[in-house]
Amino acid sequence: MRKSRFKSLDATLIVIAMMASSMANATESSLPVEPQKQSAATDSVKTEVEGASSDMVLEKRKKILEEASTALSETETALKALGEKKPDVAISALEKATGKLELILARDPGLALAPVDTSVVTYDLLANIDTVKAMIHDAENYLEDGEIQKARPIVRNLASEIVYQSRNIPLATYPAAIKAVVSLIDKGEIDNARIALQSALNTLVVTTDKVIPLPKLRTEHLLKKAEELANKKDRSPEEDKTLEEEVAAVRDQLKLAELLGYGDKESYKPLYTQLGEIEEKISGGKSGRGWFANIREKVSEML
Repeated sequence: MRKSRFKSLDATLIVIAMMASSMANATESSLPVEPQKQSAATDSVKTEVEGASSDMVLEKRKKILEEASTALSETETALKALGEKKPDVAISALEKATGKLELILARDPGLALAPVDTSVVTYDLLANIDTVKAMIHDAENYLEDGEIQKARPIVRNLASEIVYQSRNIPLATYPAAIKAVVSLIDKGEIDNARIALQSALNTLVVTTDKVIPLPKLRTEHLLKKAEELANKKDRSPEEDKTLEEEVAAVRDQLKLAELLGYGDKESYKPLYTQLGEIEEKISGGKSGRGWFANIREKVSEML
């Protein structure tokens, strides 16, 4: 089996690069030049968030079709062979590719896209709430003034999410394109065959399979940690402080998610109300069970 090509881009590197690029185009905006420091409570769930992301990637990679990956690999082998003027090698590779594609279609005649590899890209806006509000304000002002190009880099940075994508073979057109290339090779039209095969490779379809908002993912893990402390009797003063910080961090992450447009604004109101009730319950070192059940369920539904 040909190994799938899994790509992962580091969140911090991306956000720095995006911000630096944007600053060059919108020097008067509120875009931060460097990632802003996050709260200790938010940083404390970094490992859990990254672990959840990895689990999702592994699950996605299981869905990659071995036959589709092999078909793509053989197509690339054929393209290289045509460039080296080795038509026999190219035909052999394309025959193998065609066979793999026929297997896929025999199993599932209705399948439109056959996944060959997957990638994950993390966009993490490491900025505080006030900065994000200022960025949105800047973008709105630029748009109102008709300065679209100044607004573009700001809006582009207004994302905090994990994006899962797949590259797919379009089964409605790709097999026929491969057979047409073989016909050109048989006619001795090697250069035309190479051009046609490259065109076929260019028809691979990239799909976005899932988008996970990072603020909501962090919220889930912060709520889990906070609930464990809230259940604990006779907490120490340090634990009380940690619990308060975790609940405050939940509120900040929800505000960030709301500002960035992840979900309907109305759906956040009951969450803030429930957080206020939790803050009242945990005050003074009080403990109890079941306080977080409702809000955790609502946040999971939003994910």
